Amino acid sequence: MRFTHTCATAAAVAALALSGAAPAFAAASPAANPDAAFLQAIHQSNLAEIAAGKDAHAHAKSTCVKQVGDVLVRDHTTLDAKGATLAKSKSITLPKEPNADQQKSLSALKPKNGTTAYDTAWLKVQSTGHQQALTLIDKELKSGKDAQIQAAAKAARPVVAAHLKMVEGGVCHAPMPSGTPSATPQR
Repeated sequence: MRFTHTCATAAAVAALALSGAAPAFAAASPAANPDAAFLQAIHQSNLAEIAAGKDAHAHAKSTCVKQVGDVLVRDHTTLDAKGATLAKSKSITLPKEPNADQQKSLSALKPKNGTTAYDTAWLKVQSTGHQQALTLIDKELKSGKDAQIQAAAKAARPVVAAHLKMVEGGVCHAPMPSGTPSATPQR
């Protein structure tokens, strides 16, 4: 997914907590198994979100964006680990890195490192991505066939929705100590 699709996938991955530790497993055909395709897409999203969060921590100008980045790293790492365990139990091979579009989206931020323009662009990418992730999760919840994968998506949904609230509309809402967004927007 692009960063927006990455967020969607990351959100879904976050929901599924995929870790990417499944390279030795048999590959599942995405066309033949939409549930497997969901796990794979969510895993790539999680990987992209983890990378984006680390990048924000290192290159954002505002404390709020750095804090949101830290929450993304924490939550998507947890979701990805759970997702990877689930994928392994189902012999689903997971990609080892974010897709090319996701990597390109993160690279596009580099020239803005350390500026308010970086923060604004990062927040917009995260907002769109988390909206897309929720769409991906909702599709799995509506039409998925595997009860365990659907349960993972259901568990991930509130995490992704909370992330969206932190970045919605390209405005930063600092997370509270509990990890929920504050009502006070920041840039």
